[in-house]
Amino acid sequence: MIQNVKMAPPLRPAQYVENILVTAILDGTYPTGAALPSERSLAEQIGVTRPTVRETLQRLAKEGWVKIHHGKSTVVNNYWQQGGLSLLSTLAKYGEYLPNGFVDHLLEVRATLVPTVARLAAVHHPQAILDYLRRARKIPQEAWAYGDYDWQLQMQMAKYSDNPIFPLILNDFASIFGAMALRYFSQKKARQASQSYYRELTGALTRSAQAVEVVAKQAMEQSIVIWQAIKSI
Repeated sequence: MIQNVKMAPPLRPAQYVENILVTAILDGTYPTGAALPSERSLAEQIGVTRPTVRETLQRLAKEGWVKIHHGKSTVVNNYWQQGGLSLLSTLAKYGEYLPNGFVDHLLEVRATLVPTVARLAAVHHPQAILDYLRRARKIPQEAWAYGDYDWQLQMQMAKYSDNPIFPLILNDFASIFGAMALRYFSQKKARQASQSYYRELTGALTRSAQAVEVVAKQAMEQSIVIWQAIKSI
């Protein structure tokens, strides 16, 4: 049972229901395989209408959080195994519940994905990436500025890869990387490493797409090492 439901903050009713349900799943109130209360019961506990609960449950089911059994209880999925990429966007809102090592795993995914994206961008639109990299020297020495620039570089490369799927994938990582970047780029070592990456990437773009892929892979792997060091501080 959901306990200590407080008065709804200034969120839309469906957002409030999502907050209550996802938090209850992530904190173990409703673990994998657990049956949720009925729509009527949830509506009464949370203080919203049944249609609002139904709408939220249907959206969470599409993301993979739960499975709706008509005529039976809605059951919590093993969302790590059954969820889709859209689940990441919702999960990113609840950073305090992310499991240990989650960001490390996400960085490993990035280290696999970004080098390919960078190579394709270098094949199709190298000048567009070069034009963006020229702005790197003017990034203010603040974590938010580096985080924004670095994220936009990844999105530019995804855009100019000429594969429309890559931006869709990266978009689902945006919130998580945004939060992580503030901590990551608060360290001078991380900012210096990124400036080296931007310079090396600029040079690689004048040589070959393969050189770009190598530089990007090395930089992504280095970011994992730096992140692991930052976590221990």
